[in-house]
Amino acid sequence: MTRLTALNPEEVTGKTKDLFNAVQAKLGVVPNMMRTMGNSPAVLEGYLNLSGALSHGKLSAKTGELIALAVSESNSCDYCLAAHTFIGEKLVKADPAVLKAARLGKSDDAKTEAILQLAKTLISKNGLVNDEDVNKAKNAGVADAEIAETIAHVALNVLTNYFNNVAKTEIDFPTV
Repeated sequence: MTRLTALNPEEVTGKTKDLFNAVQAKLGVVPNMMRTMGNSPAVLEGYLNLSGALSHGKLSAKTGELIALAVSESNSCDYCLAAHTFIGEKLVKADPAVLKAARLGKSDDAKTEAILQLAKTLISKNGLVNDEDVNKAKNAGVADAEIAETIAHVALNVLTNYFNNVAKTEIDFPTV
């Protein structure tokens, strides 16, 4: 049973309606997580703005999805695991085995694995990483901008993981 209400896009007004319309125009649907975030237009807008900004960063959409899976696995967020597995397969065309490995912080590509390991370490250490943790990423070729974006992707996904875990958002993607 959900704890927070997923709003009906046909019944909302004001800022929430504007945000839902923008999501609908971009995705063709307003997913349950965003419908639930719409209870606070500030939360939904903040999520959309950070997500949009990161889409123009150095890290690829695929890497962003792999980070989302690594973080979601660490935070036991079934909603985000389902959503990012679906997005990873259908939109960024990642192989299912690559997506599954990412959940464990693994990749056949050394640089990608270093990014995923940094993401997992950020979660496990509550952001209190040490020089060795950062240098592992740098030694694998991860640039400072990519480290900064990894941190931002982790923060974005912690937001969505915690939000969905608290709200018990109804999963509207194929379950994993």
